[in-house]
Amino acid sequence: MRIGEKIKQLRLQHRLTQEELANRCELSKGFISQLERDQTSPSISTLMDILECLGTNLKDFFNETTEEKLVFGVNDYPVKESEECSITWLVPSAQKNSMEPIMVVINPGCCTDTDNPHEGEEFGYVLSGKIVLHLGSAEKKCRKGDSFYFRSAMPHYIENTGKTPAQLIWVSTPPNF
Repeated sequence: MRIGEKIKQLRLQHRLTQEELANRCELSKGFISQLERDQTSPSISTLMDILECLGTNLKDFFNETTEEKLVFGVNDYPVKESEECSITWLVPSAQKNSMEPIMVVINPGCCTDTDNPHEGEEFGYVLSGKIVLHLGSAEKKCRKGDSFYFRSAMPHYIENTGKTPAQLIWVSTPPNF
């Protein structure tokens, strides 16, 4: 971390000149100038005074938070492929989130692995093809444009009963894929 550069950014955000900041901190303009160019380092006490004048504190100043990624592209998606189907995770590292969206492509005559009962809920939307949702002993037919929603309290899996690959978006909460 470049302390001087970060102090300069804060100073400019507060629309202060180097001289105005120096006066507020009882420092010289030359010291602020050298500090902002990383030519000198402040003592902890001096840094605390400067940060107080800039409306922050040591903890927040040194907190290096990275911006959370909000948009993902095809190169970000992990994919798991087998002869039966492929699973594409639409949000990488979604296991840390409340829900996990995936895209599933199931080949004709194949099905997903059976998911055992667990806490949570499932939602799906069929993008193409025909599927049968197996939920416990129940079977529900779905085709392109249909959606499904259920609590994950029974064993469940999806079977492609059509002659072409079936593609669907499937969202599980909590994540378990």
